[in-house]
This record gives sequence, C-alpha cells and structure tokens, in this order.
Amino acid sequence: MDRVGAVDRVCAVGRLGEDSPTEDSGDEEEDLDSKKAPQIRDTPEDIVLEAPASGLAFHPSRDLVAAGDVDGDVFVYSYSCQEGETKELWSSGHHLKSCRAVVFSEDGQKLVTVSKDKAIHVLDVEQGQLERRISKAHSAPINSLLLVDENVLVTGDDTGGVRLWDQRREGPLMDMQQHEEYIADMALDPAKKLLLTASGDGCLGVFNIKRRRFELLSEPQSGDLTSVTLMKYGKKVACGSSEGTIYLFNWNGFGATSDRFALRAESIDCMVPVTENLLCAGSTDGVIRAVNILPNRVVGTVGQHAGEPVEELALSHCGQFLASSGHDQRLKFWNMTQLRTVVVDDYRRRKKKGGPLRALSSKAWGTDDFFAGLREDGEDARAPEEAVRESDDDSD
Repeated sequence: MDRVGAVDRVCAVGRLGEDSPTEDSGDEEEDLDSKKAPQIRDTPEDIVLEAPASGLAFHPSRDLVAAGDVDGDVFVYSYSCQEGETKELWSSGHHLKSCRAVVFSEDGQKLVTVSKDKAIHVLDVEQGQLERRISKAHSAPINSLLLVDENVLVTGDDTGGVRLWDQRREGPLMDMQQHEEYIADMALDPAKKLLLTASGDGCLGVFNIKRRRFELLSEPQSGDLTSVTLMKYGKKVACGSSEGTIYLFNWNGFGATSDRFALRAESIDCMVPVTENLLCAGSTDGVIRAVNILPNRVVGTVGQHAGEPVEELALSHCGQFLASSGHDQRLKFWNMTQLRTVVVDDYRRRKKKGGPLRALSSKAWGTDDFFAGLREDGEDARAPEEAVRESDDDSD
C-alpha cells in the first residue's frame, strides 16, 4: 500500500509584547499556501474501484485507462502524475453480467468490451455512448477479446469457441471449436495472419485468420494455459499457466514446448511484455514479477496487491507505466523506468550470493518485505523467489 507522508504546515505565532503578524499577513500566507505547485508523483494515484476489474486497457495515444469490472460496469479514467488529477471521465453499465475484457481501437476513438452476458459492445471513447451491440455473439459467456484492425476482432468463450468478426458485416467470419475449455488469452503475429490461443485445456491453439482455418493444437501442458505473448522479436511464444510455470514455444514449432521454467509462485494469471526480453507476470499470490526470457530469470518484483490475486496487467502507450488490477478493488500504477535498466548478467551474479530479489519500482516491496507481512511468526522465512527450473540457453 502507498505510504504518502502528510505535508506539515508551520504557523507563525506572535508573542505578547512583540510585533505580531496582522490578520492581513495571515491571509496572504494562506493564499501562498494554496498557490503552491501541486505535488508530482512517481506514478499516478491508485484508483479505487467499486468491484474487482477483470478487464484493463490503456488508450493507444492519450493518458486514458479503461477498466471493466465483475458487476458489468465499464469505466474510463484520465491519469496523471500530478496529485489529484487522476479522474473518472465516464462509466457505462450496459453489460448485464461481468465485463471480461476491454480493448481500445487502434485510432483510440472506440472501446470494445465483452462480457459474461455473451455480448460484444462498441462504445464511443469521448462520451461512453453505446454505438453497437452484438447480443448473443456466442452461445457461451465470452472470456477474451483481441482487435485485429479497426474493423476486425476475435473473441473466445468459456467452452473453447473462437469467432472472427468484421464489424461491417453481420455474423462471424470464422467460427471454430477446437479447444475443450475456456479461451484465457489470445495473441497475434505482426503480420496479423496467425492467431494464438491459450486455453484452460492446457493447449496452445494456432488459427490462420487470413485463410479462416484451424492449424493445430500443441501438446497439452500441466494445468491451464492462462496467458500468451510473443517475445524475442516473434521468435518465441511464452505462455503462463495455472501451475506457476512459463512454457516457451519456438515460432513455427507450436506442437511441443522448447523450454519451460517454474516460478515459486502460485498461478500466473496474466502477463504483459515490457521489452523483447522482459515481461511482467501477475500471480494469485499478489506479486507482479519481472521475468527475463532466455536466459530465464525472475529479476525482481515490480509491485504487489498484498494478499490479493492480480487479475489483469496493461502497459501504457508510452511504456512508462504498468497498470494492475486486483481483487482488492484497486487499479495500481507502477513505474517501469528502473526495470528497463536491469542487466540480467549482473542479476545472475548477485543471485548466486543468495540475496533476495530487489524491488524494481519505487512502490514495490522486496520479496522479504512482502512475504514477511503475510507470514505468521515462526513460519519458514525463506525467500520465496527462485526459479525452480531455469535454462541457461541464451540462443534464439
């Protein structure tokens, strides 16, 4: 939790028999106080939500962030590092059930949302007005959403169904049912040809959306695949899992994993790439970890939702801020500046000395600080952060 110190005001009090400030001078002093420059923070202030947010997205060019919560409401906020300037712009309650995902269009003028109520909504970003609704877009609750371009989008549902949509036409362009469990996350290659799907059945799915056909499913992994992202300039695909393991696939080698390593963490519920080598992973234990891919290393902690699962992560358009939503009903911001300066080789030498992972943002706690607050007296005080299985392979 943030600890923001209060600013003390020093008041001049005149002594009896000495010259004292007049009432006018006191008023002037108050005026000067009120005209002081507003405090500039390292990150925007936390946003307190009415319910946990399961959808989170940054605007592609403006300092706006959108959140969709489990009550079905969608909120858009303007954020700023200036104290008191982070504000709610509008909210929408059009969804009847939990809003599962929110995504801004490429031009930033539309906000697309999907829900457990099986509907797709398109909202105007300026006013929050509902411009289009696709009711009963799936036969099951929709769980994930990915925009391909300004007109085309992909949705995945709780039963493993994947549908491709063109907003200029009625009905889906592609309707596939290859997975046996929910679609947790989706990713697209830079050419916007291949769609990758992470599913609760433990498989990575590959779909050719240009030709609108199914390509293949990977071998099932242990536990659910909860997230998927491209790394290493598209040469590697990383998948998080409910077992706390990150699985790596080679591009065009999706049938079986090329590498894997487990974190001493609970389920990896969400991931977002920060650079081509570094990603941030949010876990059920409340910790946001910075992870380097090849060599596979947990390099530090970026932030935390103390004792509460991290639901979603998003990176701002400028790349400076990471936003996270948790079951504590807070939307938090973390500064990425320090993370981008991490040198993995230096970290590996320090790791051999047995030191705990360091905090990589001003508001992050070190692993010892974080877990000390959750452990009861007498419990094992070992540092919980260590890769159980790590690869020393630096090759692509």
